[in-house]
Amino acid sequence: MASFALDLVLWLTGVRGPIPRFDDFRPVPAAPTAGAGYIVRILAIMATVFAALSLAIWGTVWIAIQLL
Repeated sequence: MASFALDLVLWLTGVRGPIPRFDDFRPVPAAPTAGAGYIVRILAIMATVFAALSLAIWGTVWIAIQLL
């Protein structure tokens, strides 16, 4: 499950993609365009991080209350 979550985060950020073969390397544009997709990706990452931190804090408080 953790591997799937890490794979999903890496895929959303665009860090991990398909592994290219030697003949698949193509020249990249000099200046990548920052369109609406980039902004949506950043917002999705921020929402995911915020949700994960919120759940972690909630879980910590819930465990602390159960232990009291």
